[in-house]
Amino acid sequence: MKKLTPSLKKRIEEALNSIRPYLEADGGDARILDLNDEMVLTIEFVGSCGTCPMSTMTLKAGVEESIRRLVPEIKAVDCVNLTSPNDPRAQLPQNMVR
Repeated sequence: MKKLTPSLKKRIEEALNSIRPYLEADGGDARILDLNDEMVLTIEFVGSCGTCPMSTMTLKAGVEESIRRLVPEIKAVDCVNLTSPNDPRAQLPQNMVR
């Protein structure tokens, strides 16, 4: 985390906090892992987000959008544990199952 200064980390956490209630409503969350020299942030989904087949959409349309809007120097956001919709272990959060 060479470029992840305390002030930059605080701004990223504030951006995550803007979407965190939606993640938590489904039993999940996200945590910061790394920021590389190209300003690509790596996160990890935890809880239900880590096994949800919609995690790619959550990353791109939710988490990355929020972070890049509030922290424009971040060029992209990657996640170490995205779950493919075709993954047999993928599980929707309980509140999304009918």
